[in-house]
Amino acid sequence: MSEYEKIALPSLREKTNDLPALTNDIMEQLKVAMQQSQQFQEMMMMYKCAIREVQTKAEVLNDEMSVRYHRNPISRVSSRVKKPESIAQKLYRKSLPFTVEAVMSNLSDVAGVRIICEFIDDIYTIATMLVMQDDLKVIKVKDYIKYPKPNGYRSYHLIVEIPVFFSKGKTPMRVEIQIRTIAMDFWASLDHELKYKKGIAKEEEEKIAEELLFCADRIAETDKIMQQIRMKMDSVAELHVQTGTDEKNKKTEIIEGEYEA
Repeated sequence: MSEYEKIALPSLREKTNDLPALTNDIMEQLKVAMQQSQQFQEMMMMYKCAIREVQTKAEVLNDEMSVRYHRNPISRVSSRVKKPESIAQKLYRKSLPFTVEAVMSNLSDVAGVRIICEFIDDIYTIATMLVMQDDLKVIKVKDYIKYPKPNGYRSYHLIVEIPVFFSKGKTPMRVEIQIRTIAMDFWASLDHELKYKKGIAKEEEEKIAEELLFCADRIAETDKIMQQIRMKMDSVAELHVQTGTDEKNKKTEIIEGEYEA
């Protein structure tokens, strides 16, 4: 038995099968009702504003590190607000009422920000810098890099609460932040797409799940190697700078010695 066979492999349709049986008619009615509700529209606006606050924090950190260390640890930042049907499904699954109050009190991932970094250590650097900011409260941390999901998924997740100032005052809003490397994001995107492919036999699902897990491990190993290469290049560059400084100091000493003579 291979090391991959020892792990219980998830079905490609696992996520879909877990959803409650809401008919298309009921779902459409819920979606329309939520979209037409003034309270719901205001709530979605508030989540979008919370996303903007988190994105700004990430961009400021990236700009600072660009000047201070001459490199950008963040490759790109993207965001999304959950669709009405996804919110309805989650409320239904948790046996919660379909109200704005239920959403804001019980759901932590309505607003999502994804930060894509170049290297693994950049992930932890950005995460540390974010949680150090005194206006940002950490609710939950999930490190799927050190502890990957059974299917191979890797990413660093933060659920945070951030104050957003509106005309009626300050409101704390929850945002889920996902921080991952370019390679991790590449794998996660393909995995998500393949999960929703239809017409796949059960045997094929298990085979594809095993292949995806194998790819996830290979990608993780590549991330580690790229990290080591960057660290080696940084060391060489630092040594080169130090050597150049030493040579310059020696020349200065010679010139000064000749001048004194």
